[in-house]
Amino acid sequence: MMTSTAYGFLIDKPKVPVDLVNSFLPVAMIGFGDAALVVHPSFPVNTVKELIDLAKGKPGEIFYGSSGIGGFPHMNTELFMMKTGTRMVHVPFKGGGPAMADIMAGHIQVYLGSLVQVMPQVQSRRLRLVATGGQQRNPKLHDVPTIAETVPGYESRIWWGIFAPPRTPADSIARFHAETIDAISAPAFQKRLDEQGGEVVKMSSAEFGKLMVSEQNKWLKVIQIAGIKGE
Repeated sequence: MMTSTAYGFLIDKPKVPVDLVNSFLPVAMIGFGDAALVVHPSFPVNTVKELIDLAKGKPGEIFYGSSGIGGFPHMNTELFMMKTGTRMVHVPFKGGGPAMADIMAGHIQVYLGSLVQVMPQVQSRRLRLVATGGQQRNPKLHDVPTIAETVPGYESRIWWGIFAPPRTPADSIARFHAETIDAISAPAFQKRLDEQGGEVVKMSSAEFGKLMVSEQNKWLKVIQIAGIKGE
């Protein structure tokens, strides 16, 4: 199974008997991509501070979209609101595509998804990129600040990784890991991911497993503090 950052399954835990730590074996990390805060071009916000000030001045009047409850954009924005003391209205969609279409149409104002997802719309000027979610500025976007430069401690990056069923033989995991590393080491693969704002990240299966534990703990805390409930 290849998947990316999404922790909707943690919302109804322990009712949902599956997670990425206990239900699967980590095989290989593919890479990371920064989160990206974008707004509709007509929205009067050009910086993170301006968004915070506007949201505090108009609590509950700004709408942000997501790919669904527990998806990457939803969790990113809940973390943002927790750290800034702001309150915006969540508009969940059935997937990132419909959410992107709605913000480009101006029906919602804010979207905090992945840089890889929003870059085509940013480049075509249908969306305005305000900030990214990594610890440092994206090397391809030196003039774009990080959210953390205004909101200390904020960090969110989407990851992509490969998992296997429980009890998969260790030699099979090792072989799959080695062949995955070969694939993501190809210059064409790295160039394609780089063009979209992502980066290849190589780590052992054990290191990938440790990352999953820390990620799951981080987002489970967000779910609990924000009181996120499934539908």
